[in-house]
Amino acid sequence: MRLRIVVLFLVGSFSGLAQSQNWVETAPGIWKLSVGKPEAYNLLTAAESKPNTEALTKLGKTGFPIAKDDISVRVEGGKTYLRLPLDRGEQIFGFGLNFQTVHQRGKILQLHMDHYGNKDNGRTHAPVPFYVSSKGYGVFVNSARYINVYAGTAVRQDSKNPPKVQDRNTDKTWEARPYSDAVEMLVPAEGVDLYVFGGPTPMDAVRRFNLFNGGGCLPPRWGLGFTQRVNRLYSADDVQKEAQEFEDRKYPLDFIGLEPGWQSKSYPCTFEWDKGRFPQPGLFVKTMLDRGIRINLWTNPYVSPEASIYPKIAPYTGSHTVWVGAVPDLTMPQAREIFWGKFASDHIDIGVSGYKIDEIDGYDFYLWPDVATFPSGLSAEQMRQTYGLLVQKQSADLFHQRNQRTYGLVRASNAGGSSLPYVIYNDYYSHEDFITALINSGFAGVLWTPEVRASKTSEEWLRRFQTVCFSPMAMINAWASSTKPWSFPDVAEQIKEIAQLRMKMMPYWYTEFAKYHFEGTPPFRAMNLEDGFQTEAKKEVLTASLEENPYAEAVSKEIKDQYMAGEYLLVAPLFTGQTTRKVILPKGKWYDFYTGKFAGDGEVITVTPGLDKIPVYVKDGGIIPMMPPLLHAPKPDQKIDLEIRHYGEKPAQSRLYDDDGETFNYEKGQYVWRIITVERQKNGQWKGLVSNPEKGKPDTIGKVTWRFMTSP
Repeated sequence: MRLRIVVLFLVGSFSGLAQSQNWVETAPGIWKLSVGKPEAYNLLTAAESKPNTEALTKLGKTGFPIAKDDISVRVEGGKTYLRLPLDRGEQIFGFGLNFQTVHQRGKILQLHMDHYGNKDNGRTHAPVPFYVSSKGYGVFVNSARYINVYAGTAVRQDSKNPPKVQDRNTDKTWEARPYSDAVEMLVPAEGVDLYVFGGPTPMDAVRRFNLFNGGGCLPPRWGLGFTQRVNRLYSADDVQKEAQEFEDRKYPLDFIGLEPGWQSKSYPCTFEWDKGRFPQPGLFVKTMLDRGIRINLWTNPYVSPEASIYPKIAPYTGSHTVWVGAVPDLTMPQAREIFWGKFASDHIDIGVSGYKIDEIDGYDFYLWPDVATFPSGLSAEQMRQTYGLLVQKQSADLFHQRNQRTYGLVRASNAGGSSLPYVIYNDYYSHEDFITALINSGFAGVLWTPEVRASKTSEEWLRRFQTVCFSPMAMINAWASSTKPWSFPDVAEQIKEIAQLRMKMMPYWYTEFAKYHFEGTPPFRAMNLEDGFQTEAKKEVLTASLEENPYAEAVSKEIKDQYMAGEYLLVAPLFTGQTTRKVILPKGKWYDFYTGKFAGDGEVITVTPGLDKIPVYVKDGGIIPMMPPLLHAPKPDQKIDLEIRHYGEKPAQSRLYDDDGETFNYEKGQYVWRIITVERQKNGQWKGLVSNPEKGKPDTIGKVTWRFMTSP
C-alpha cells in the first residue's frame, strides 16, 4: 500500500486566521513573499530585468498596504493558491493589456499569452499578472505560467465579509453575482514569488512596479517621430520613391518599416534580403540614412528550412514548427548566438535601426501547442508566456552593444518588459478598443500603439490619425493597403498638420519618456492615476440626481475613452460618426490645448470640436515645450529652437530632459534636466526662464521664445 503525502505551505489560512508571514522588503515600498518552491524560470529571469534601486529609493518608504492576516496562500497538488482581500468600494485595474474594460473587479481571467480575440478573458498580447488597487497598492505574481484569476468573483464560506443571504422569490435586489471580498489566483506550479507594491497612491504603486522592472524604455528621438510601414512587396526603388514623396509634400518621416517582402522567403523566414527587390541592401540602408530616414525590418522568429542558419540552429529548436518553420529555443546560448548573429551581420551591421517582431503571441492554431517540448527543458507554456520578452531583450542587446538606441514593434510582452524599447500592436482594428488598450497599457508596464491602417472614409482616417499623434508611436501600417497620409485628399492638409504637431511636440514627448525611464511614470495612462480623479467600485445608486451632481455620477463609471498623455495633457478622442462628446475633467482648472481658454474644473463638459481637432486639455500651470515642425528628428548635436507654452493661472516649474537622443551615454551621466520656471511679475505679466546648461552636459536648446496661452 502506497501512502500519499500532501504537503501544505500555509501563510495565513483561507479563514483569515493570522499565521507567520516572511515578507521581505526588497526595495523601499516593495515586499516579497516566497511561497512553496518558486520556479527558477519566471517572467523576471526571462526579461533579465534589474530594479532601478536608486530611483526606488527616491520614492521613499511606505507602510505595508494590506492587512497581512487577510492574505492567504497554500500549495497543494502541485498548484499554488493565492487570496488577497478586497474592501467594499475598492476598484482594481490591470491584469494585462485589456481592450474593452478598465475596471477589473468582477472579472474571471486566464492570463494566457495570445493574439487578442475580441474578448477580455485574459488571453491577450501582454497577460501581465499585476494589478493595482484604487486604495493605492499593487500586487504582482512572478510566474511564467497560465494564471487563473478570480478578481472579486468567488465567495468562501468562511469569508470575513460575506454577502447577505437573499431570497430570489421575494427580493427584487437579488443578484446572480453576490459581493466578493477577495482576489483569488491559481498558479499551476509548486510555488511562486508574490510581490506587494506600496503607494500611498495608485500612481506610486505603478511607478514602483515599473522601476522594479528597470524603469520604462527611453526611445531615441527619431522613434517618437512619424513612421510609415510600406506595402509588403515594395522594392528598394519603391521605398525611395515613397520617401521622396513624403519630402516633396512636406510630411514628416523618421523611419520606414519594411514588411515581409524584404526577405527572400517568409512564413517561415530566411532573415536574408531578397536580391530581386533589394539587390544592394547595404547601399539602400545607407542611402536612406543619409536622407535622415531609418529602416525597420518586419520578421517573425520561425526559421525556414531554406535559411542558411537552419542546419546549425535545428538542434536548438522545439519539437513543433510554426508555418513549417523551426522555433529557436532562445533560452539556450547556442540558439541565441546563431539566431541573433544572423541579424547582426545581415541587418544591424549595415545600418538597420530596428525590428517589428510578429506572431509570437498566438493564435493556438498556428503557434506551438502546449504539448511541444524544447531542448532547454522549459515547457511550451513557459516559452509561450515569455517568448515576447526573450526576443525583445535579446534584440535590444544587439543595439545596446553598439551604443545605439532602437525602437520597434512586437506582438507579445509581459511583466519585466517595461525597459525594453518595443511597442505592442496587433491585427485587431477597433478604434474605440484601441484607446481602451492605450489606457490599460499604463497599468501593465507596456506600450501600445493605436496604429492607422485602412479606413472606409476620410472622417475615420482623420480620427484615427489624431489618436496616433497622442500615442507612443505615430504610425501608418500600410503593409496591405498601401495607404499614405494623403490617401484621402479632402483631409490631407489636416493630416499634415497633425503629423507636424507630433513633431512640434517632440520635446514634450521625449521628456515624458525620460520620466518613464528615470521615475517610472507611464507616459500614457488612465484617468484613475491622475490626482483629482477618484474611482470606486460602487453599485448603489447615488443619492444626487444626474442634474445635481453629474461629476459624481461620471467618475463612478468606467472611463475608457479619455486618457492622460504625459504630465499635463488630457486627451479625449472622437470616433467616426461622433460630432460631440462628454469629457470628465479632474478637480483643478483645465484649459483648451489649442486656445488656452478655460475649459472647466472638476466637472463634465460637452464639446463639439469639429473634424479638424481632437479634444485636448492642459492642467493649470501646464508647460508644453515645442520645436519647429522638422521633417526628421533632430540630430545629436543639432541645436533646436523652442517655443515654450504656459497654460492657466498658476505659476509653475517644470523640467525639460536633454541628451544626445541616440546613444546610451545617458547611462554614464550624459544627460541633463533643464528647469523651466514661469512666474507672474508685479505688473501682472508672465515671465519664463530656462535654467542654464550644465558644463560638460548635453545642450541642444537653441533660441527660446515664450507663449502664454491663457489671457489674464
